[in-house]
Amino acid sequence: MSRDSFYGPVSETVWQAARQIQLLICDVDGVFSDGRIYLGNHGEELKAFHTRDGYGVKALLNADIQVAVITGRQSQIVETRMMALGIPHIFQGIDNKLEPFEWLLQHYQLQPRQVAYIGDDMVDLPVMQRVGLSVCVADGHPRVRQLAHLVTSLNGGHGALRELADLLLLSQDKIASAHGMSI
Repeated sequence: MSRDSFYGPVSETVWQAARQIQLLICDVDGVFSDGRIYLGNHGEELKAFHTRDGYGVKALLNADIQVAVITGRQSQIVETRMMALGIPHIFQGIDNKLEPFEWLLQHYQLQPRQVAYIGDDMVDLPVMQRVGLSVCVADGHPRVRQLAHLVTSLNGGHGALRELADLLLLSQDKIASAHGMSI
């Protein structure tokens, strides 16, 4: 049996896991962005972020679903973008993503089954294997796609995060209130 999302059917197991999520943890490179890093002649770093993903984050926060970021790289542009979206916990330069994951569980007083994680590469697997809903973007590493509970239909940096946000909101009957309208 499956349920309809805006992006196609999802299994009943994934739908039920999504209903329990109170915190979404996101990787950045390959999830919020397409994974490419542009470097200018003067050392400046540029990344492209999709506005739909940002809108999805804001909708989650409006629906009282918390959002956090854990990324291996350190970048001012990431700090600026995540703060603009209202994400309160931004962990950068992290090699062991389990440490901030454990801190977030304690901070929000959650069980792992109440957490979703979206990633794209092998470094994301230790946390993905602990959460209630693990998600890989469509263009993620083949092994990560294989082990994830859900693989998005959209690529990282091209709306995959919004796809997951919409699923969480739909499964919890919060889609209309999160967007301030009746749909």
